[in-house]
Amino acid sequence: MLDVDLHSHSTRSDGLLTPSEVVTRAFGQGVKTYALTDHDDLSGLAEARAAAESHGMQFIDGVEISVSWQDKTLHIVGLNFDPEHVEIADGLRDVRADRLQRAERIAADLERAGIAGALAGAKRYARNPDLLSRPHFARYMVELGLVKDTQTAFKRYLTPGKPGYVEHQWATLAQAVRWICAAGGSAVIAHPGRYKLNNRQNETLLGEFRDLGGAGIEVVTGSHTADQYDTWARYAQRYGLKASAGSDFHGPGESYLDLGKLPDLPYGLAPVWEGF
Repeated sequence: MLDVDLHSHSTRSDGLLTPSEVVTRAFGQGVKTYALTDHDDLSGLAEARAAAESHGMQFIDGVEISVSWQDKTLHIVGLNFDPEHVEIADGLRDVRADRLQRAERIAADLERAGIAGALAGAKRYARNPDLLSRPHFARYMVELGLVKDTQTAFKRYLTPGKPGYVEHQWATLAQAVRWICAAGGSAVIAHPGRYKLNNRQNETLLGEFRDLGGAGIEVVTGSHTADQYDTWARYAQRYGLKASAGSDFHGPGESYLDLGKLPDLPYGLAPVWEGF
């Protein structure tokens, strides 16, 4: 198993554990190099860093930025950057403002679908008032007894074509990569196997991402299958990109994979964290 995890979330976005709690869990599971990558928000990094240092872990500043590319929503992870840099801080502030507008539209759509009090209900699950996300709505639906778990809530209400899914224009790929690089960091495409792109789209995305200054792709991640590890390893080698690894842990019972449970990278890849 890898002792590295460069993708996970806390209560500062849509995770279930506080920044210090998620770090402590990672440490207990054998993780030695860890990055907190909350969605579009940096407010948990100081707490997470202090907890990691208390455990003797290497801590990497991280973030997961929402991006619109063609007709898809992608996520770009930023790693090892200066969280005080004005360009990334300003860019993420704008994205968070857009998130709140989207949440209001999701709530209105759910109200029309017969789910009353969706906005107030979701807010009860958001520990960070500046960042309201679909998982918060999903947890409210579980509370109401409409669905058995958050995964079912997404399938029935919060994915494309369902009553609570709202199309939204996020940051562009160029903006996200520029913010990360300007702050001295490395940009990584998160869980690329989840986007359901065809081969031609994957090649277009990876070429554009590399040319913009992107550094790597998540090869080993919680939502990838073993076959996808090999697929994305080949893409990384073909496009000269480094490999990253992250569980995408959100909390017990709501994650593809727990912290500390990632397999090793496929042979022959350059790890993105080697230079950190």
